[in-house]
Amino acid sequence: MPSAIAIKQVPGKPGQVWYPLEKITIDTPTPSESQVIVSLTAAALNHRDLFIRQHLYPGTTFGVPLLADGVGIVSSTGSSPAAKKWLNKRVILNPGTGWKDSPDGPENPKGYAIMGGTKTNPAGTLADVVLMEAEELEECPEYLSDSEAAALPLTGLTAWRAFFTKSGNAKAGHNILVTGIGGGVALMVLLFAVAQGCNVYVTSGNQEKIDKAKQLGAKGGVSYKEEGWEKKLQALLPSDRKWIDAIVDGAGGDVVSKGSRILKAGGVISVYGMTVSPTMPFLMGAVLRNIEVKGSTMGSRKEFADMVSFVKQTKLKPVVSRSVHGLDIEAINGLFEDMKKASQFGKLVVTLGKGNGSKL
Repeated sequence: MPSAIAIKQVPGKPGQVWYPLEKITIDTPTPSESQVIVSLTAAALNHRDLFIRQHLYPGTTFGVPLLADGVGIVSSTGSSPAAKKWLNKRVILNPGTGWKDSPDGPENPKGYAIMGGTKTNPAGTLADVVLMEAEELEECPEYLSDSEAAALPLTGLTAWRAFFTKSGNAKAGHNILVTGIGGGVALMVLLFAVAQGCNVYVTSGNQEKIDKAKQLGAKGGVSYKEEGWEKKLQALLPSDRKWIDAIVDGAGGDVVSKGSRILKAGGVISVYGMTVSPTMPFLMGAVLRNIEVKGSTMGSRKEFADMVSFVKQTKLKPVVSRSVHGLDIEAINGLFEDMKKASQFGKLVVTLGKGNGSKL
């Protein structure tokens, strides 16, 4: 029978507990008419997985395979033509359900059901196989390795919505600030914005990560740990455009108070996460300059398809920090430690089955 990795329940309060990983056996799925079985070749971690192990994520549960990012080969299908067309194809998986194409948010009254480790969706990608609706698949860009493909779905979707849908400034020549460079979403925003012809600037507490971002096309960057970092950043901007048009932020904290000083009047802060602080004061100075703060979470099925199409057209490659192979609890725990320490630059990946990170 197929195997998977889930979390095991132990006593502890949310935020103080650290649920251990356990290897479980899952039922061999049988696809309905509209479903397919995907034999997974790679899966990838997201910050939500760290929060799940701390019981800090809504709907955290046990006995459900972890992780939402995955790539694999369709090994069996239901009887419908829409399902059969996927047989033997390499696919990437839309990481959630309940959101078709509304620009405002999920149409399903229960919200967006993301795969991996929660009560809202029984599927997860840290497993040998996963049962999916055929309509939730996209053909994997052929030039991506298994590791790169697994690194794309959730971070790519989140970055796409935060940058293209929400920032309003995905335009050539515009100055975009991406905070907290090194994480998967921030790096995808960087890659999208560079491909779109934007001037991209980054912040990090680690100079090595700033240097790596510049190798990927960033114009420059500053350490957010430095007092007055916003002034140093402004000095890096082009002489004919001494302002930031939009900030795509996954940190929170002082991004409004500092960022509003260098944003253009009416500039946008698109926020997809708050890893530094769960609160973000909105100050009168930002009001007077007509600054907009927009929340952005994941994205719709349409945005997922648009994102994958853009990646194929531009031949973008997600950044992989490192990968391990197999449902090996010790090795996977090592990836979680990387995320805890924020030492990664790019995605943390688990290759599965015959997946070895190389292009098929």
